[in-house]
Amino acid sequence: MRQALRVRSRGRAALAAALVLGAATGCSSVGHEDGASQPPSARSFDAADPATWTLPIEAYIPSDGQDEQASKAKDLLIADCMKNLGLDWRPAPDLPVVGPKTLTDWRYGIHDVTLSKKRGYKPDAAEQAAYDRVMQAGALDEGAEGDGATGAALRGSTSEINGKAVPKGGCAGKAGDELGSDGTEFAEAAQRIGNDAFVRSKQAPEVVAVFRKWSSCMKDQGYSYKEPLDASDDPRFSSPDVSKLEISTALADLECRKRHDVARIWFEAESALQQQAIEKNAENLDRIKKNRDAMVKKVSAVLAGKA
Repeated sequence: MRQALRVRSRGRAALAAALVLGAATGCSSVGHEDGASQPPSARSFDAADPATWTLPIEAYIPSDGQDEQASKAKDLLIADCMKNLGLDWRPAPDLPVVGPKTLTDWRYGIHDVTLSKKRGYKPDAAEQAAYDRVMQAGALDEGAEGDGATGAALRGSTSEINGKAVPKGGCAGKAGDELGSDGTEFAEAAQRIGNDAFVRSKQAPEVVAVFRKWSSCMKDQGYSYKEPLDASDDPRFSSPDVSKLEISTALADLECRKRHDVARIWFEAESALQQQAIEKNAENLDRIKKNRDAMVKKVSAVLAGKA
């Protein structure tokens, strides 16, 4: 979920890119007729495509559709508040998605041979260019930086503008209060479980074993790396330019991954750890899920009133 003072990125895809949480589970609606949220719709599963796999924690976070609608509702509330203060405010456009599209897409490393033949470990060139253009143009909400009237009204750093009282916490805070949540508790709880399981999964015996097989396979082809993500994190591939070495390394990486079924074994180990954590934190996650559903209902009401 995006914050009022933020770079405008799609919530779950952005989290996925950071190996936090967030997955695009399809463009599901904000809610049904009663406004209650439903479990994110399942992606069409393809055993050969890690981007289609679903981790257990995804049942506890808003879908991309819900996240986007909540952000839209918050923007509308902020704009109304700013208008009441005599200010014209517009949110920044969303950042184009670049790189992973779901939580499991790239989570365990690259898996697209066609893309890697052109880009090595880097995202699609057109996606990267679109992203860079928006960033260069400025992807912060109006007033997110600076101390002008717009920023003061947005953040609540002044008590009065144009003779009118500024809400406590500013227009951004007021919008968050009206929706009942800004989504951070969903992301933070999921992030803790997801990140912990991801890190611990690398120590699972079956994962350690398959990493060793992958490393040996890479060494046979002239590349020395201990773990799969070490290859993509190689400093030699940090340049925006794609080198022949990066492409050859990526293709060898893909071959060794496929030969030893690295992604599937790693995914299953992490899924088991996530499920254990979910069961351990069931009470807290249930509360968060109820709060999410309440927020989704409020989002539906806001958007219905603006239709």
